Amino acid sequence: MLHKRENIRDEILDEVFSSTDLSVSMPKYRMPEKEHLARHAYQVVSDELMMDGNSRQNLATFCQTWLEPEVRLLMAETLDKNMIDKDEYPQTAAIEERCVHILADLWNSPDASNTLGTSTTGSSEAAMLGGMALLWNWRARQKAAGKPADKPNMITGPVQVCWHKFARYWDVELREIPMEGDRFHMNAEEVLKRVDENTIGVVPTLGVTFTGVFEPVQEVSQALDKLQEDTGLDIPIHVDGASGGFLAPFTAPHIVWDFRLPRVKSINTSGHKFGLAPLGVGWVVWRDAADLPEDLIFNVNYLGGNMPTFALNFSRPGGQIIAQYYNFLRLGKEGYRKVHQACYDTAMYLASEIDKLGHFDIIHDGSPQAGIPAVSWKLKDGMDHAFTLFDLADRLRTRGWQVPAYTMPPHREDLPVQRILVRAGFERDQAALLMDDYRDAIAHFDKHPITVSMSEEEAGAFHH
Repeated sequence: MLHKRENIRDEILDEVFSSTDLSVSMPKYRMPEKEHLARHAYQVVSDELMMDGNSRQNLATFCQTWLEPEVRLLMAETLDKNMIDKDEYPQTAAIEERCVHILADLWNSPDASNTLGTSTTGSSEAAMLGGMALLWNWRARQKAAGKPADKPNMITGPVQVCWHKFARYWDVELREIPMEGDRFHMNAEEVLKRVDENTIGVVPTLGVTFTGVFEPVQEVSQALDKLQEDTGLDIPIHVDGASGGFLAPFTAPHIVWDFRLPRVKSINTSGHKFGLAPLGVGWVVWRDAADLPEDLIFNVNYLGGNMPTFALNFSRPGGQIIAQYYNFLRLGKEGYRKVHQACYDTAMYLASEIDKLGHFDIIHDGSPQAGIPAVSWKLKDGMDHAFTLFDLADRLRTRGWQVPAYTMPPHREDLPVQRILVRAGFERDQAALLMDDYRDAIAHFDKHPITVSMSEEEAGAFHH
């Protein structure tokens, strides 16, 4: 027995990589028969995570990858808080409610103190809740008018996949306005071509995923106002502000896209994108309580108190909501403006440097009046290039950069583009280093031109 205790003591004192736990490969797809020391299990998992890319160099993601130390502390302090349990964690519930009112005020709600909204796991869930409210309200209008409600449709520009999911899951026809020529987003003319009495709503995007540009919400709203005057058809707007909802109020307040337009009934946004919160929080806010159908609200009492809930998910962590509130207090309007303007400045610097390379046409230059702090570009027509954008993306990965190349959605599948998304934590010096690597990549292909380039289909499979 003494010998056994000595073995245990030796194992605890061993340098981690000389331990017996790490002398063999641990099972990957079944649970091990015996337990392991915590530091050994940690080392195995931590070492596997080294195989992931560096998130700070991921210029494809819209999600926040840099956090202040205080945010990390708050996340650690709230790991055990289930935000749905409002009876047990009433202060977390109160903070969530404050965040909703802060956003309603930021988006110029006519009555921010009495608005309705909720946190979600991200803007995709928030978008689906907004879409569900449009669908339920349309059904009610059809029923009241004695009309059928079996063929709903909604109109969008080129949208993120969450709207395709919504349309499929809730059996709604998605009338997605395709790209044509050099038009890469929704406009009022294209919307009016597609609306009818079965349209549950129009969804402009404030920051199109593929290019970064803002769709013209005010222009679309005015066109729908005129349509109502002429035909009586009253079609609401839900704004997908996943990125722009946390940008335009600070850096382009003159753009009218929010509740200043009476036709805008609801807005969703991502807290974990330009809201600067950790991954796992989105928001949806309705203009008026009447815009959220009561049928979508459930009341439960099995957590110790009676509480309403109208999210798709139930149990969710509270830390991201607390961190969102911290950012509101920490930064205020001044701080958010400074952070986002720095991102725009870096994006416009990159657009200028990429344009100087001579191979590319800029689609979106990262200016705050036009869209989000992103840069998108394509290869110049009529030039003999020694590479494709997919080749460049692949080459940049050797230096750790993820600069995505992809083809546009219908009807411009023939057009490959590349995009950089500038977030807080990606500053000018890093941008200069990226451009050094970009120039080196082009010089490499000039010396070693790609004769049989990776096809777009193969590139897409490779990068996914």
